[in-house]
Amino acid sequence: MKTTFFKRLHATLERYLPEQRLFLRSDTETRFIRLRSETQLVVLAGVAGMVGWSIIATAVLLMDTIGAGNLREQAEREQATYERRLNELASERDQRAMEAESAHERFAVALSEVSKMQSQLLASEERRRELETGIKVIQKTLRTTIDERDAAADKAEELTAELADATGSARTGASQAEDLEQTVAFLSDALNLTAVERDTIAADAVAAYDLAEAIDYERRLMQDRNDLIFGQLEEALTISVEPLDKMFRQAGLSTDNLLNAVKQGYNGQGGPLTPLAFSTKGEPLDPDSLRANQILEGLDRLNLYRIAAQKTPFALPVKNSFRYTSGFGPRWGRMHNGTDFAASTGTPIYSTADGVVIHADWQSGYGRLIKIQHEFGIETRYAHLSKIRVKVGQRVSRGEHIGDMGNSGRSTGTHLHYEVRVGGKPVNPMIYIKAARDVF
Repeated sequence: MKTTFFKRLHATLERYLPEQRLFLRSDTETRFIRLRSETQLVVLAGVAGMVGWSIIATAVLLMDTIGAGNLREQAEREQATYERRLNELASERDQRAMEAESAHERFAVALSEVSKMQSQLLASEERRRELETGIKVIQKTLRTTIDERDAAADKAEELTAELADATGSARTGASQAEDLEQTVAFLSDALNLTAVERDTIAADAVAAYDLAEAIDYERRLMQDRNDLIFGQLEEALTISVEPLDKMFRQAGLSTDNLLNAVKQGYNGQGGPLTPLAFSTKGEPLDPDSLRANQILEGLDRLNLYRIAAQKTPFALPVKNSFRYTSGFGPRWGRMHNGTDFAASTGTPIYSTADGVVIHADWQSGYGRLIKIQHEFGIETRYAHLSKIRVKVGQRVSRGEHIGDMGNSGRSTGTHLHYEVRVGGKPVNPMIYIKAARDVF
């Protein structure tokens, strides 16, 4: 059966593809190659396969080209949307910066008012002491005058008694009349002197009462001014402290531990403010002093927050125009421990907080890398730099230019890889950046 089938197949092929001979002629001889029907069928099948494959490959390439064009258009649209969002965020950041600057100006005015209030309080205390001294002198003079008046009255009674005794004596009438006239004149002079002193004392007392009323009125006016100043200061402190407290809490930091650490590290940055104390006898402070001490405690807390903010990486490492290209989290099956900022080569990179440089050299996949150790166990890393501008052991301040953006190490394009590590463990840098967005 097989032999018959192959014979029939061969006969069919012979009908459509007769046997061909390919002659090869040289100078000395002529040769030929016989192309059987089966061989021709295999060649034709191969040629047809090649043509079909070419057609399919061309179609696939055309489809890929069309798809790539659509993807580019979509990417351009997404990039335009992203840049528009970045512009909106930059505008919002500038607005928040203006609000923060306005809050700082109000805080400076409040501090000036505190200084004026302290001066006024001290001057009022001095005037009160002077008034108490004047009142004591007037009271002493009044008591002396009253004693002299009583003594004059007693003397007049004694003279009257002596005159009565003298009238019943053996002296002549003319002598008695002369003594009586002298006695009456003495009494009149004494009474006139007493009346003058009484009027003087009464006038002094009226003046003292008027002065006391004027001082009391001035004290009430000062109390009203103090209440207004205290209210403005307390409002300014609330406006200034609450956003800072919220910023640290959103960053996952304990404000109590943070402020205690800053208090222990006071060094050339201004110590805690000294509470007011007007009494030297250990007496309880008046309400104004207690209120002033509470404001001073709030100012001290605000100062501690200011110092802590300088030592915590809330700032952006790039101030020029940039775009976010990759965030914190898994990427391509691996953990991406930071945030990427893309811009042109040489874009300045800035320290995000005060600290000490602990690494400034090449490190494997990071390329040119800067590590800065900050307070509270926080470390920041700046990778793929084109140039390093700091040295190990150097102290840097927040906003200081430390390097330039580049493409060194394992990188697919010019960008900054920025990391924040707390206790050696990487955390999302955007937690700090977003927490400070409404403050700085």
